[in-house]
Amino acid sequence: MGPTVVLNETPLYETPASDSPMDSSMSQVSPIEKEPRPIGRKAVKAKRGSNSPKNASKFLEEISRMQAMRIEMDMKQQEHDRAIEVEYAKEREYVSQEREYVRQEKIEKKDRETMAVDTSHMSPETKQFWKLERMDVMRQRLFHDDGPSNTNWLNDQNH
Repeated sequence: MGPTVVLNETPLYETPASDSPMDSSMSQVSPIEKEPRPIGRKAVKAKRGSNSPKNASKFLEEISRMQAMRIEMDMKQQEHDRAIEVEYAKEREYVSQEREYVRQEKIEKKDRETMAVDTSHMSPETKQFWKLERMDVMRQRLFHDDGPSNTNWLNDQNH
């Protein structure tokens, strides 16, 4: 017979004394260190679901603290808004008083001009008009009136 044929000299199972490239020292000592495996979804859910009353109380305390901070911020905002409103009201009052002062000054200037009109060179009708205007000015000054009066004592020719 002829030579004997050997099909495969590699054993099916590893033995410590094998010369296989898979068994080299490089494969056993890897430069990449193995990281611990992350926690799975089930484990995370189980951990989350197992909150103790202590964790719940911490959570409630945090919510309470945040609500207290929100209330405090709201109160400060309201106080600030009130202060602005007070300042705005003071400013409106000042502007109103200033406008009234300017209005009174214009009226007084007009009254002084009315009283100072020289009627010596005017016709009798124009003189009568300015006489009535002067009476209106005097009536307003005497009675602090802003409109026509029922008292006609100034129109009396005897005065």
